[in-house]
Amino acid sequence: MSASLRNRLSPPVLIAIALPLLLAVAVAAIAITARVRGVGDPAPPDTRPLPVAPIDSPAADGPECNALLAALPAELPADDAPLATRPLAEPVQPGVRAWAASPRPAVLRCGLPRPAELTPTSALLEINGVRWLELDDGVPDPVVVTYIAVDRPVYVALTTPTTAGSGPLQLVSDVVRTTLPATEVAVR
Repeated sequence: MSASLRNRLSPPVLIAIALPLLLAVAVAAIAITARVRGVGDPAPPDTRPLPVAPIDSPAADGPECNALLAALPAELPADDAPLATRPLAEPVQPGVRAWAASPRPAVLRCGLPRPAELTPTSALLEINGVRWLELDDGVPDPVVVTYIAVDRPVYVALTTPTTAGSGPLQLVSDVVRTTLPATEVAVR
């Protein structure tokens, strides 16, 4: 600033010019510090044994679920990195497999009863030859989404965090298609 311009600007005008500049510098410094420290980065997936609540799953011990569980891979593809198998806590529930993911694990349950949400007008997704009923967690920005295979001899549910992308569902669809024969969708 030239001396003649500085002499013409009053202190309130100088403050009005300087404050936004100082604020911008402070915000930039906070953002850089947060990025360097990793503030806002997602937490790493929990890999401890996952306690799984017992639920009604009448066909979980059957041959269809045993074949499906045996064919599932140790890892599921996801947007950021593959999801590794997560051990289950004792007592282990039959028909269940889990993978470590953040903010919630990916969980597959096999042998469930017919979902009450399945109606003659339910919208179904077809992924790699398997028909799925999609259910979210009922909040405006869902954290997890559950897909239930409804065209197989047993109902299979896959719950994944929304941040995992479509990789887990695509791979599980392939395994379901190759291990469980297709059937008609049973709607009431």
